[in-house]
Amino acid sequence: MEQPKINTIKELKKTDYQPKTIQRELADNLRAKIINGDTTFDGLIGYDNTVIPDFERAILSGHNINLLGLRGQAKTRLARKMTSLLDEWIPVVSGSEINEDPLKPISKFTKELIAEKGGNTPITWMHRNERFFEKLSTPDVTVADLIGDVDPIKAATLKLTYADEKVLHFGMIPRAHRCIFVLNELPDLQARIQVALFSILQEKEIQVRGFKLRLPLEIQFIFTANPEDYTNRGSIVTPLKDRIGSQILTHYPHSLSIAKKITEQESQISKEKAANIHLPEIAKDLLEQVGFEARKSEYVDAKSGVSARMSITAFENLYSTAERRMLITQDEKTSIRMTDFLGIIPAINGKIELVYEGEQEGANEVSFHLISMSIKTLFPKYFPKIEKLEKPNEAGPYDEVLEWFFKDNELFFEDDLNEKEYYKTLENLPGLSKIVKKYLPDLDKKDHYFMMEFILWGLESHQKLNKLRRLDGIYFKDSLGSFINRL
Repeated sequence: MEQPKINTIKELKKTDYQPKTIQRELADNLRAKIINGDTTFDGLIGYDNTVIPDFERAILSGHNINLLGLRGQAKTRLARKMTSLLDEWIPVVSGSEINEDPLKPISKFTKELIAEKGGNTPITWMHRNERFFEKLSTPDVTVADLIGDVDPIKAATLKLTYADEKVLHFGMIPRAHRCIFVLNELPDLQARIQVALFSILQEKEIQVRGFKLRLPLEIQFIFTANPEDYTNRGSIVTPLKDRIGSQILTHYPHSLSIAKKITEQESQISKEKAANIHLPEIAKDLLEQVGFEARKSEYVDAKSGVSARMSITAFENLYSTAERRMLITQDEKTSIRMTDFLGIIPAINGKIELVYEGEQEGANEVSFHLISMSIKTLFPKYFPKIEKLEKPNEAGPYDEVLEWFFKDNELFFEDDLNEKEYYKTLENLPGLSKIVKKYLPDLDKKDHYFMMEFILWGLESHQKLNKLRRLDGIYFKDSLGSFINRL
C-alpha cells in the first residue's frame, strides 16, 4: 500500500482513522491473520507447536514479553517478525521527537503546536519497518541512553531554564513511542538501570534529573535473556520480572529434519556452488548430528548452549572445502566426501564453550571427537551394528575389509585428491563396495563413494581401525595388527 496522501490533522479527521495502542494494533492484526489462515511468523522453523502459540497468546493479551533461551535460538528474529503485525502506515505529528499520534498528543511541544496551528498542523506517515528499535544491554548503558537527560546545549540555544520541560533530550525508549522496542540480553543491564524501567512499564512515567513526566508511552517491549546469565553475569531483578507479562522459553531443534531445514534456510550457498557440488543427504544428517552430540557432550558447557549458527557456518565450510579442492584439481564437478568434514572444525571450535575437561583435551580434539561420535550414532541406521567382540566361527560383514588392513595395508586420502584418484583409492580396498551394494541396494549412485568412505570412518569410530591425521591428508590403518607388529 502506498503512503497515504493526507498532510494535516484536518484532513486526517475526515477519514475513519481512530487512535489505538500498539498492543491493540498488534492483537487486531494477529486476529485477522489467524482468521484468514495466514502464516503469522514465517521462517521460524520448529516453533509452530511450541514457541509461536505462546507468543501469539502473549500478543493477544497485550503483554510485554521476555524471551528466555540459550544463544542461537532465534529470539531476536522472533521479535523482528512482530513488525509484520503492525499497520503498514501510521500518522505522526511533524517535528515530534516521539512519534506522537496527531489525535492523541502526549508531549508539551506537540500540544502547544496543535493549539497554535489547529487543523493545519502538519503530519507525516511512518512505515512499520521504521517502528522497530533494538538495544543490546551492556554494563555501560546509562539511564540517559534509555530514558533521557537534560540537554544544556538546547537550554542555551532556546534560552530556557533547566526547569522547562523543553530542555529534555529523550532517550531511546520515549523515542520508541508506538513502536516495538527490543532490549537484548536483559540480565547484562545493571540493576539500577533495570529499576528505572519500573515506572515506564507500570505507571507510564519517566523521571529525568528531577523531572517527573506523565507520558502515556505506548511501547511493545520485548526482552531477551540467556539462562546462563542469571548466574554468570547478572540477573533480572524480581520487580522487573513481575512487570513483564509473559516469559516464553525458546529451544533448539528437536529433530534432525527440523535442524536441516533451518540450516538450509539460513546458509549462504550460491546456486553455482550448489549445482557443481553434490551433497549426499546423509552428509546433511551427519553435520546436524554434530550439534546434537555437542549439546550432550561431557566436554562442552551445556549451560552455554550450542548455537544453531554452528551448523549453519559448518554447512558453508563443508561446501567451501569441496569448492577449494575442486579449484585445485580443476574438476568440473565434485561430491562432498567424509574427509571434507575436517573443514568444518574451525566452525565448531568457534561456537562451543568447553568445560575444564574439554580445555585439557584441546578444541581441535574435541571437534574430532564430536564428528566421530556423530558417525557412531548414525552408522547403525545404514549398516549392521559393529560389535566390540565378534562371535567365534561366524563371519562378520566387515571381515574382508578388516582383513585387508590386518595385513599391514594402509589407505591414504590426500586432502586435495582429484575425483578419479579418490574413486580409485576406494575401489582398491576389497569388500568395501560390496557392503554398500548389499545393505543399501537403492542408494543413489552419486552417494556410493561417500558411503564407502563412511564405512571406514564408522569402523574407526568403533575402534576397529586407526585414523591418523597428517598435514596433507588422512591415513587409515589396522588398530590391532599395528599393535601386534609393534610388540
